[in-house]
Amino acid sequence: MPGVTPGVRVDPFGALPNGTPVQLYTLTNRRGHIARISDYGASLTELHLRDRDGRLGDVVLGFDNLPQYLRGHPYFGCTVGRVANRIARGRFSLDGVDYALAPNNGPHHLHGGLVGFDKALWRGEPLVGPAVGVRFTHISPDGDQGYPGQLEVAVVMILTEADELVLDYTATTDRATPVNLTNHTYFNLAGGGDVLGHELELAAARYTPTDATLIPTGELREVRGTPFDFTRPTPIGARLDQLGRDPNGYDDNFVLDRSGPGQVLAARIHEPRSGRVLEMRTTEPGVQLYTGNYFDGSVIGKRGTAYAPHTGFTLEAQHFPDSVNHPDFPSTILRPGETYRQTTSYRFSVR
Repeated sequence: MPGVTPGVRVDPFGALPNGTPVQLYTLTNRRGHIARISDYGASLTELHLRDRDGRLGDVVLGFDNLPQYLRGHPYFGCTVGRVANRIARGRFSLDGVDYALAPNNGPHHLHGGLVGFDKALWRGEPLVGPAVGVRFTHISPDGDQGYPGQLEVAVVMILTEADELVLDYTATTDRATPVNLTNHTYFNLAGGGDVLGHELELAAARYTPTDATLIPTGELREVRGTPFDFTRPTPIGARLDQLGRDPNGYDDNFVLDRSGPGQVLAARIHEPRSGRVLEMRTTEPGVQLYTGNYFDGSVIGKRGTAYAPHTGFTLEAQHFPDSVNHPDFPSTILRPGETYRQTTSYRFSVR
């Protein structure tokens, strides 16, 4: 938009209980679109995009202030690790050694444990160039939540002039360890209400079915003829009644169709009322679709909004859940001398 100067602004976002200050980074591109990211959890807190009529609206769920984030939340906008998704019973074996992780999802380990990367204060460094962004770094010590090895992690988040939010992850370790990083932003392209009318297309002919506790069985099953078939644009809520879950909704990993390395188109979502479109590309083999099934109105978010079921959806680029216990799944093991790399981008437009 005319008159908009792109750049990165850094503002105070409160402090941790021990007094350590927390920062909020505001990224603005020439079109006047805005992303706000906190160094607490390397978390996307706001994303303001125009609809087809040119009106700006915030399209991600979250809170208005740091104290709300500190009280605990369902992973709003945060960077998740050391291992995203579930590890069955919080246990795995690596190189002949058995490891026990902190259980925080019934008997299972979820999204890095009780104090995962979502609760870390990352170190942020503004980036200004052809695009605006922030580079976040974090060191996870040996034994953190039960994981072996010291892990050094960097996440670069960039807002481009093409209205693309790019997340670029790297990590290195001094001992073999599982690594599976992702971002857990909840999107609502309408800016409010539920997401059941969002039209979703996934480039995934298969998914990983799970048991009743959402641990994969090890099978890669065809989506054809099931409520998991989003190979053509389909409203998210079109087949909820076929899932038979309580609470109802999706919390499932889809196996992306790919023929080689690099980023591939993983998903396309169109919200008919606003006209907003999200296209997701990633280097990862899978993407977890979650539709906010456990929201029950008790979480009060931005501007006093009570988040009801299906208020938002996530598209979490990842390796498959519980991969460390499934030798046939793509490996999540990172070894000394190797570099973990992942790139995921979300491009926004209107139609």
